[in-house]
Amino acid sequence: MFNNVLYEDNHLLMVEKPINVPVQADNSKDQDLLSILKNYIKIQYNKPGNVYLGLVHRLDRPVGGAIVFAKTSKAASRLSNELRKQKLHRTYLAVIHGVPSKNEGVLHDYLWKDRNKNIVYAVDSQKKDAKEAILNYKVIKTINKKTLIQVQLKTGRSHQIRVQFANQNLPLYGDQKYGQNINKHGQQIALWASQLSVKHPTKHEMISVTSTPTGSIWKEFL
Repeated sequence: MFNNVLYEDNHLLMVEKPINVPVQADNSKDQDLLSILKNYIKIQYNKPGNVYLGLVHRLDRPVGGAIVFAKTSKAASRLSNELRKQKLHRTYLAVIHGVPSKNEGVLHDYLWKDRNKNIVYAVDSQKKDAKEAILNYKVIKTINKKTLIQVQLKTGRSHQIRVQFANQNLPLYGDQKYGQNINKHGQQIALWASQLSVKHPTKHEMISVTSTPTGSIWKEFL
């Protein structure tokens, strides 16, 4: 039984992704969220055969929080279209090392992914395959040279929040990939998908869910 359902109807399944669980199957062969949820639907509704569940967007493996899946192909198509038009409203909480120079602002970069190493770099806009990355941030609180920020994604690039803040010399707390010089091995990354709003594929009303992060670093701030 899966106990982290935030909203569900015939078209949508919005859940709280546990930390360190991949969204879909990868080379690790670890249990992935998509398979867990397909099994949940199969058991919960006694469905025979293969269960359809459409992957709309992703969260990095170490990141927890709100994520939406489509239970019908119609929902998958319409949600994917909303995502392309940047109308999937995603808000994150993050703890960064350091203090931004402004209490709120916009980060605008171009990112390029080395798929062999699974590492993303901030690059010149002219580099081949570089993709525009834009986010808005707002400072919530600073404690002991660490800052809790709220982030709204305008684009949804791989590792976007992590890379853009690392590029500002403000790496995320616990990020082993883009903040290895300041974070200690074994620390959990402080990045959480806290709010998610989507336009319902058939009712055409906004469906919003929230998710509260857990863990020692969050207790300092929340």
